[in-house]
Amino acid sequence: MRSGAKPGDRIYVTGELGGGSAALDEFYAGRKAMPRDFARHFYPLPRIAIGRFLRAKGLASAMIDLSDGLSTDLAHICEESGVGAEILREAIPLASVGRQGTQVKLRHALHGGDDYELLFTVPRGKPVPSRIAGVPVTLIGHMRGRASIVLRNDKGVGVALKPRGWEHFKP
Repeated sequence: MRSGAKPGDRIYVTGELGGGSAALDEFYAGRKAMPRDFARHFYPLPRIAIGRFLRAKGLASAMIDLSDGLSTDLAHICEESGVGAEILREAIPLASVGRQGTQVKLRHALHGGDDYELLFTVPRGKPVPSRIAGVPVTLIGHMRGRASIVLRNDKGVGVALKPRGWEHFKP
């Protein structure tokens, strides 16, 4: 469920973010995006095994897939749980795409969507493996009591992170 996150819970994501959105940018720019170079978009892998693992071990207090973008899907968890969040910019695992393996821009990871990775929270003190079902799991932040989302850089400077990914039923 999206409603179980509490202040102090840690925020994790699976895999790398932004690959699906980067492929769409290539299309919209009129460049040819080859499936082999943008596999995250053309051949998404749902993280069912990871979700089952987290459930079986009783680790996740809240969880959602990242189909709508990190900023939007994290906002859904915050809203449903009545909490806020703080994430560390440098901790966000950015996807590499294209033949050269170029790292995507942060905006793709934050707002792009189409990643089909998992975003989940875990109560402090519960250990989370660095890989589940062969997929990297990355700690990117923590939940907090204040009802806003803050994106903080490695120097400690934070800015409000507004949901700018896909919003269903919005004009």
